[in-house]
Amino acid sequence: MTSVYDEIEIEDFTYDPITELFQYPCPCGDRFAIALDDLRDGEDIAVCPSCSLMVKVIFEVEDLDELIQ
Repeated sequence: MTSVYDEIEIEDFTYDPITELFQYPCPCGDRFAIALDDLRDGEDIAVCPSCSLMVKVIFEVEDLDELIQ
């Protein structure tokens, strides 16, 4: 099992339609990120590219299209 820093609701993430990334602020100053395609594939771990922290994204796959509009 992966050790995660926190569990965050998808609604708290910011969606960028250009990069198709959901992002959330990391305590290190960077941002956790997870791709829309990864979420659609059932992935639920967003990773910070600057440190070792990861968060679990709480979401329902069927709600993703509604969130990106």
